Amino acid sequence: MKRIVVMGAVAIAGATGAALLAAAPAEAASAVQIHRVYFDSPGKDNRSNSSLNGEWVQLSNTSRSSRQLRGYKLRDKTGYTYTFGTFTLGGRKSVYIHTGKGRNSATHRYWGRTSYVWNNNGDTAYLRYPNGSTADSCSWGSKGSSKYC
Repeated sequence: MKRIVVMGAVAIAGATGAALLAAAPAEAASAVQIHRVYFDSPGKDNRSNSSLNGEWVQLSNTSRSSRQLRGYKLRDKTGYTYTFGTFTLGGRKSVYIHTGKGRNSATHRYWGRTSYVWNNNGDTAYLRYPNGSTADSCSWGSKGSSKYC
């Protein structure tokens, strides 16, 4: 029997020349996804805490079940990384990760940075599982001030 791998499928040809194709398993979408990135905070970019917190990423849990995000990482192309501590995102709920400082709650988390993360002229937000694999990503160019993903 001859085995040929063809773009994620396996073709097996027997003596009769018949072929059987088995589809490769599809990668499951993460229950927690990047919903929106507000990369250009309103007003002047003056590095005030208010301006820094006008820059945020909204994550949404698309499932009905709560998800523990401990160890999940949110990062940009440069490598600036926010790592979740113990945090549970309820089913069908969202959380906003702000760049600046503030008091963490069930719906708002704060990175604690004193400089901007998300580039106004284009960037990519990556959400990674604790093992480092990509759960979701969202890219944008230089138009607008936010991107729905």
